[in-house]
Amino acid sequence: MVTVPGNRWDLLDGLEPTEPPTVSVIVVHYRQQAELDRTLAALRRQTHPAGRTQVIVVDDGSPEPPRVPDGVQLLRQADDGFRAAAARNLGASAATGEVLCFLDADTSPEPEYLTRMARLPALAPEAVVVGRRRHAALAGLPADTPVEHAGPAAELPEPQWLIDAYRQTRNLLDADDRAYRYVIGAAFACSRWFFERTGGFDEQFRAYGGEDWEWTYRAWLGGAILAHVRDAVAWHDGPDWAGRGTDDPERRARKDGETLLLADHIPVAGSRGHGLRSASPDVVIRLAAALSPAAAFVCVDSLLAALPEAVVQVPGDFKGVFSADQRVTTASSLLDPRTRVVIDVPAAVRADRAADLLRDAVSTVGAGAVGTVLLGPAEAPLLRVDSARAAARRAAWGKDVFETTVLPDADLTVLGADPGLAGYLGGWA
Repeated sequence: MVTVPGNRWDLLDGLEPTEPPTVSVIVVHYRQQAELDRTLAALRRQTHPAGRTQVIVVDDGSPEPPRVPDGVQLLRQADDGFRAAAARNLGASAATGEVLCFLDADTSPEPEYLTRMARLPALAPEAVVVGRRRHAALAGLPADTPVEHAGPAAELPEPQWLIDAYRQTRNLLDADDRAYRYVIGAAFACSRWFFERTGGFDEQFRAYGGEDWEWTYRAWLGGAILAHVRDAVAWHDGPDWAGRGTDDPERRARKDGETLLLADHIPVAGSRGHGLRSASPDVVIRLAAALSPAAAFVCVDSLLAALPEAVVQVPGDFKGVFSADQRVTTASSLLDPRTRVVIDVPAAVRADRAADLLRDAVSTVGAGAVGTVLLGPAEAPLLRVDSARAAARRAAWGKDVFETTVLPDADLTVLGADPGLAGYLGGWA
């Protein structure tokens, strides 16, 4: 197994696993027997070795249990809302394969699907790959009709926004912090090792949609390598959800509910509110020491002026200085799994003159090749801006996989016990 710098899955082009990986296919079902029959028939026709394929159907509380053929494992959970997140976790808990491949019952794969989806996770265990979900009117066709023929003959439009996104990101090679929106829970795969590291899906999601995006965002922060495998095709029976009309108030309300939940769970700019805070901090600043309450005040104030969305952790001695601002807390060793960037400040500094550099570092770190930015001398940086992605890869592989950029001339001032507080506040120093 290997890793790659940043999101550079293209460095693995042309490589194949030494042997086909074991694959567990997890199919989530609810009252779709005909669609499930078609998907299970398609799975029987896969080119991936049958002896290295496990198929698990997880029923999300249908009134009657679905019928599955011999050799397919059936798991069931109670009907307690739309619980795709819990169903996928249940399936993953029973999986034995090295690679997990998630499908919905109404999404039937072409014969090469498993082989193509499993390649990258088998080579690089942090790979999270999404296939190409196409749409067709398949209802009424015999379940054993080859989907690679039936799909094109009855094709429905693909969502244009997703086509555009894959083109603009070069099939997610140029993924960024909001590329989680392009991973579809009905057609994605990852290694079982990596899925377990992420903690699985958040089972708070109990309505249609959003659970796949939230998981993908946490996976991204956990070091995921996102890739769109365009020639791994699975056919969804029916139109895309966004193509089913937007004049239904109930559908719009459901979409708004999903967006509200995601805004609270994904604190990155473009997903969170413009003024309201999310439940999790996007940026955490950790101040290790200051020579006086005044020095701590100038340091924290100048950092929050540059990054007002951040949360700052300070030594307990200075708790009373910041009691009026809920963004400032006492130091904790625990980090929220949805925190994207951590800024370590070994000793109090004044940062307002380096605000633009700091904002640029925070907005870009982790999305490309650079995982860490050091402001000040490389041997003793005054600020260390570290992406969650870089930290996760470092923990997994015992070395830095991302690049580090050093900005030695950043205009930061180390603060003594008397930082000139009145002059800082009054603007004359």
